[in-house]
Amino acid sequence: MRKPMKKLEFQRKIKYNPRPIIVDLWAPWCSPCKAMAPGFKEVSQKYQGQVDVLKINVDESPEVMKELGVMSIPTVIGFAKGEEILRRTGMQTQGMLDFFFEATLSEKKPAIMPPAPAARIFRTLLGLTAAALGWFMWDSIWIVIAGGIIVFSGFYDRCPIFRAIAPRIKSLFMTSKKSAG
Repeated sequence: MRKPMKKLEFQRKIKYNPRPIIVDLWAPWCSPCKAMAPGFKEVSQKYQGQVDVLKINVDESPEVMKELGVMSIPTVIGFAKGEEILRRTGMQTQGMLDFFFEATLSEKKPAIMPPAPAARIFRTLLGLTAAALGWFMWDSIWIVIAGGIIVFSGFYDRCPIFRAIAPRIKSLFMTSKKSAG
C-alpha cells in the first residue's frame, strides 16, 4: 500500500522531475475513475519512459487536491518543467488521453484543446435547440446565429480553417499582453 502524498513531496516531484508528468487524481469509490483506468493504463504504457505518471488518491492526499485547486474527479493534469501544460476534469476517452500525453510530452500548451465527447453532444443539442426556437418560436435570426455558434463550439477543433487561424490569433493576444505589461 502506498503512503499518502504530502504537499511538499508533490511540489518537489513536479518541479524537479526530468521528464514531463501526468498527474491522475482519482478515488477508489469514483465510477468514472474506474471506467477510465484501463484506457489510462494502456496509454501510459505507450508513453512509458517518456512521460512519468503520478496517480494520487485524493481521499489519502487532500493537501495535494487543495494545492491544485481540484474540485472534482477524475482530473488529469499534465506538467512539464514544473509548469502546468493542460488539465481535464471528468472521464476521458482513450483518444483524449493519448492527445493529453502527446501534448504534455511536447511541453507546449496546445492551441486547440478539443472538447470532451459529452461536451460535444451537449453543445450540439443546446445549439440546435436554440436555433430551432429562434427560427420557429421567436422568428429571431440572432437566436438562430447564436445556436449555430454554440453548435460550432462543439466541433471547432475539427474545422481546418479554425485550426489554421487559431495559433495566429493566440499569438496576437500574447503579443498585445506583453506590450501592455
